[in-house]
Amino acid sequence: MKNGGRLLEQALTAVRAQGDVELIVVDSGSTDGSQAVARAAGAELIEIAPGEFGHGRTRNLAAERSRGELICFLTQDAVPETGWLDAYREAFTLHPRIGAAFGPHLPFPDTSPMIARELTEFFAGFSPNGGPVLQREGDLTFLSNVNACYLRSCWAELRFADIPYSEDQEFGRAMLEAGWVKVYHPGAAVRHAHDYGPVEFMKRYFDEYRGLRDASGHVEPLKARAAAREVRADLRWMREHGLSGRDRARWTTRSVVHQGGRRVASALGSRADALPGVVQERLSLESRGSRPAAPSIPRGRAVAAEPYGYEDILRFSREGPAPLEDPVPGMSERPMHVAVVVPNFVRGSGGHSTAFTLIARLEELGHTVSVWLYDPHGRMYGSGAVIRRRIVEEFVPMRAPVHRGFVDWAGADVVLATGWDTAYISAMLPGCRARAYLIQDHEPEFFATSAERLWAEGTYSLGFYGIAASRWLRDLLARRYGQRGTWFRLGVHPVYRPRPVERRRDTVIFYARDSTPRRAVPLGVLALAELRRRRPETRFVLFGQGETLRLPYPYELLGVVTPEALAWQYSEATVGLCLSLTNYSLIPQEMMGCGLPCVDLEGSSTQSEIGTQSGVEYGAADPVALADALESLLVDRERWERRSQAGMGFVENASWDVAARQVESGLRAALREREGQPSTSTQST
Repeated sequence: MKNGGRLLEQALTAVRAQGDVELIVVDSGSTDGSQAVARAAGAELIEIAPGEFGHGRTRNLAAERSRGELICFLTQDAVPETGWLDAYREAFTLHPRIGAAFGPHLPFPDTSPMIARELTEFFAGFSPNGGPVLQREGDLTFLSNVNACYLRSCWAELRFADIPYSEDQEFGRAMLEAGWVKVYHPGAAVRHAHDYGPVEFMKRYFDEYRGLRDASGHVEPLKARAAAREVRADLRWMREHGLSGRDRARWTTRSVVHQGGRRVASALGSRADALPGVVQERLSLESRGSRPAAPSIPRGRAVAAEPYGYEDILRFSREGPAPLEDPVPGMSERPMHVAVVVPNFVRGSGGHSTAFTLIARLEELGHTVSVWLYDPHGRMYGSGAVIRRRIVEEFVPMRAPVHRGFVDWAGADVVLATGWDTAYISAMLPGCRARAYLIQDHEPEFFATSAERLWAEGTYSLGFYGIAASRWLRDLLARRYGQRGTWFRLGVHPVYRPRPVERRRDTVIFYARDSTPRRAVPLGVLALAELRRRRPETRFVLFGQGETLRLPYPYELLGVVTPEALAWQYSEATVGLCLSLTNYSLIPQEMMGCGLPCVDLEGSSTQSEIGTQSGVEYGAADPVALADALESLLVDRERWERRSQAGMGFVENASWDVAARQVESGLRAALREREGQPSTSTQST
């Protein structure tokens, strides 16, 4: 806020009336005593200099200081109605991928008819039936931080852009593209209306359309007929709302001035760069002008500098890797200090689950482990302690401390990179005796032809000792890049075991993580379409992401669920479907642990690692061939029983304790190599 005005106390009081809330106010240099009003309301007051204010930057600051899972934003002149917060709480129960919600702006009793009509009709258009409406990719991206609420994990993933205008609209676009769902809830209403005089309105529209031109290149035509239509609509609204003839006559003149001036100012604002700077200043509500650019040279929009996210790759290109510490005799045989560098993560990330599980097991083997979050794009919130709590709650209990960034870096016996995006920074960390690389997939295949693909490929030539998550992956890396190293077998958590539930004979459970292209979800979708054509009674259960898919057949969506819940689903289903185009997945092993046969691609890494005599049926990368494989397990009871028993036998010894000992052996091999000793790792061949 800045100079909160007459509505600030009313707005804060209305927020407090909603229930137990954490109230944070950011002030950017008020001179009217607004700070005292905020303190009197019990708000935590964050004071910043006026020059530090930015619509997105300042809201990110407030969100970082907050603690709740739902983060609501209001402007200083938006007064919540009764039930506002309850409506937002309800909005986030309507779909598992709701990332943000917004509600209507209602006019005050003394708002002019033109603005009252505009607000009422605009927000009514979001919900013709008067109920909450979900919005997905392809729908309207409108979002307004005058009155909006965000799920913390969605905000943390995307954050507000630091741009001059419309940080909320940009967030609305980005969240839908990222697979989140937005909801409009009519019950989350505030009283809010900007009711300037005619001149101030024209200046406001001039600024808005100048900003729109800067942001998108839009040029607004001068629409005289549109202005006339709006005047007629204002007259109709006044009649419908019972204004007297005298009041209608008085407001009609204002409507003509308002609607006509709006059209003129909008057209001028989108052509502001053609106007002299002094004229721009006179027409701007912010008194902002600029010099016109030279006619022959396009003028770009000034953008403030901010981190790009890949600066460390440039630094590595300039400086190269840090020198390794001299080896110490016998260092490969004693307990190690392993510093594990991890990228940002979200709940349910399989790669992070594997890394954190191995960390906990290495600690049980007597080693000291520290975790270092590398997040150059700023996608995660919270201190190291906050992030550690998330790891313990969302993945696995571990003792390792978590550091955000490398301010406290003090070296290690082995630094362990865990993904391509952590490799370059890991190579530059000083004070290490060896460098190793936990390679869980062939990551260049995650990208189309791009700089990221080139950088991912380059990590296999940085000199790390590789510890690959399968023999197939280790061999591919050695053959294609000359990457030396060892491998380990993915474990299966004891939670994946047959549960006391009746096994159905009609159910296919499908790992449908459509946001991960290497899972070949479109191919699986078509295979199930063919299977349903043959067997219309088949039941399909999808899991792996919260976002629904538009499929030509009905299905049940589990979303992202806990291992315990998955074990029960696997124990009830007839056959699983999980396709892997790169390194094999944990999921087929977890399905087999519950006695569930599954289908994967013929010739894949899964076939290389698990073989043909286990609980997996293979089909060619063709919808009909995969439907054949699924159908064979649905109809052939003897074949199903054989696969089920073989699968449980295969995973019987696939434990994370074994995986951790294999990783430990790889880490010792990296140190032994530095001592000049030959590797004795049992997994090196």
